[in-house]
Amino acid sequence: MKHREGTKAVRVGSVTVGGGSPVSVQSMTNTKTEDASATIAQILRLEEAGCDIIRSTVPTLEAAEAFKEIKKNIHIPIVADVHFDYRLAVAALESGADAVRINPGNIGSVDRVRAVVAAAKERGAAIRVGVNSGSLEKNLVEKYGGVTAEGLVESALDKARLIEDMGYDNLVISIKSSDVMMSIKAHELIAEKTRYPLHVGITEAGTVFTGAIKSSVGLGVILNEGIGDTIRVSLTGDPVEEVRAGRQILKALGLKKDMPEVVSCPTCGRTQIDLISLAGKVEELVQGAGCDVKVAVMGCVVNGPGEAREADLAVCGGRGVGLLMKKGEILRKVPEEELLAEFKKEFDALVESRKA
Repeated sequence: MKHREGTKAVRVGSVTVGGGSPVSVQSMTNTKTEDASATIAQILRLEEAGCDIIRSTVPTLEAAEAFKEIKKNIHIPIVADVHFDYRLAVAALESGADAVRINPGNIGSVDRVRAVVAAAKERGAAIRVGVNSGSLEKNLVEKYGGVTAEGLVESALDKARLIEDMGYDNLVISIKSSDVMMSIKAHELIAEKTRYPLHVGITEAGTVFTGAIKSSVGLGVILNEGIGDTIRVSLTGDPVEEVRAGRQILKALGLKKDMPEVVSCPTCGRTQIDLISLAGKVEELVQGAGCDVKVAVMGCVVNGPGEAREADLAVCGGRGVGLLMKKGEILRKVPEEELLAEFKKEFDALVESRKA
């Protein structure tokens, strides 16, 4: 049995994490949380992109109090990200946070951790226990001769036991490293030792380009091994790109069915249509369709029809014209300038029929 199928089911607001539930996609706002209007606007954009759970930092009491207004205007669960000051975690929970992300190691004394646990328990809120390679305790660094997968796992499980001993087990565990191979090994190790659901990500992965590649490799391996209940693709860029990348990773692994798949050829000397622009526009157009549709965008009529045979709907370019195809059958030839509009008509009709 895959690890994710046997993990404990933990409720984070309206979303179930673990217990065999679909792998959820998370992101984190980069607005000032104290600015509720800006934070709400960004979260609504993330919802539209397909975000399942959002996290916002709580560095001040004003940020914690802003959760009251934010909660009224969004439609997905929100997690409070808190470091150092336990009072901010308590305040965020009192303001409606569906979960809180803490590292008990930097919250302070056991009594301070207990106060956060009591506030979460009173409201049935989840606690995400987070450990990053950059915050691994000195004694574990010394024990393992550096920052290692074994050290990350031991640190995370120690923190989970601390909270368990306080009578609460509504937990999600997160162990993150910017080192892809260390992350893979750490998740393989922890999957053998706990049934808590796991939040998976490659921390500080990099820019949209390099970060998406590192995350695809790391998350792809981990998820394909049946490990991981919720994910975040951490990118230096617009958080919407994190959600788009996360959803595509799940789609490629067959873990997400409620979204379109776009395949397109890499272009070559035979291409006689503005394929790069067309493919980009098609990909943007189909986002948010909410159903499993395969779309192909091909650059020529030599290989295009054959390669697009498996697609539900396809565009094959020619000299100033394109063929619209459905399940390998030619529908009609369309002038290049009308191709996107005609494709949209067919795509909308196809999606409507799938949802009927």
